[in-house]
Amino acid sequence: MTADESRGRLDDDDYPAYTMGRAAELLGTTPGFLRAIGEARLITPLRSEGGHRRYSRYQLRIAARARELVDRGTPIEAACRIIILEDQLEEAQRINAEYRRADGSSNPSAAT
Repeated sequence: MTADESRGRLDDDDYPAYTMGRAAELLGTTPGFLRAIGEARLITPLRSEGGHRRYSRYQLRIAARARELVDRGTPIEAACRIIILEDQLEEAQRINAEYRRADGSSNPSAAT
């Protein structure tokens, strides 16, 4: 692997660059918290060849949101469900916006 390829991976939000210990340290939480949100299916860490959990920056952002909710007193299962629903709502809004744009471009009289 070249240095450019390595840098490219580090810029990739989905590249599983962080071990469980490092991820927990960055989030200021415990490995048990990461296991719990994994069991709740909020995130699914990739596994190294040795079977160790590895997390991406994208997954760490989701875990940080879960931690924020839990720190405010939300039970972990509820926090995970809230985040999943927020994500589904955002996706539905994105799809609706695409439909509106497509409808507007194919139906010029709709804008008047």
